[in-house]
Amino acid sequence: MSRQKISSPEDSAASLLGSRPRSQFRRGRILPPSFYERETEIVAREMLGTVLECETENGTASGIIVETEAYLGEHDLACHAAAGRTARTENLYGPPGIAYVYFIYGMYWCFNAVTRSEGLPSAVLVRALEPLDGIALMHKRRPRVTHTSDLTSGPGKLCAALGITGAMNGKSLRRKPIVIREGETVADGDVAITTRIGITRSADWPLRWIVRGNSFVSGKGQ
Repeated sequence: MSRQKISSPEDSAASLLGSRPRSQFRRGRILPPSFYERETEIVAREMLGTVLECETENGTASGIIVETEAYLGEHDLACHAAAGRTARTENLYGPPGIAYVYFIYGMYWCFNAVTRSEGLPSAVLVRALEPLDGIALMHKRRPRVTHTSDLTSGPGKLCAALGITGAMNGKSLRRKPIVIREGETVADGDVAITTRIGITRSADWPLRWIVRGNSFVSGKGQ
């Protein structure tokens, strides 16, 4: 897979766009199934800098992925697969490169990309995006948000902003309404690895990847 490299490490400190207009950020081909059919940790790291795009009847919105978490399977107590194969977790066991979307707190949707081979339940949770396309639409969907940096800085926030819902659970990430595209490479020196946040089990596993210093990352530990 070929992705353009970010031109200036200095510009990428708080934003992957730097001083460029959003139109200049690369939006490449849709990622193939082979991208996801690898170890979940590798996929989580390499999803940084790619572009998550969602199209609904209201328009298209997208963002650059700047924060991910890996959930590894039935042995990972923070992973939904720890409960085994159920109606809720069925898509976690599905083929690589499909969406796993679930509801939390009776309020928010969370988006994941299913990884590894079919039958091996695992996924990457997308925790934060740097907004790219459809920002006016994102603000319309989240009218109380005044700062763009707050639009997509969390898994529930980004789903609300992009219009991702449970209707997309199990959908292929190769075609509309929801796809992930090649973006721009994030250098290893610009990536930090921390423990996952917002969980209580297997909480000490270092399975969260963030673009270091990016202002759109959720939580702490930047």
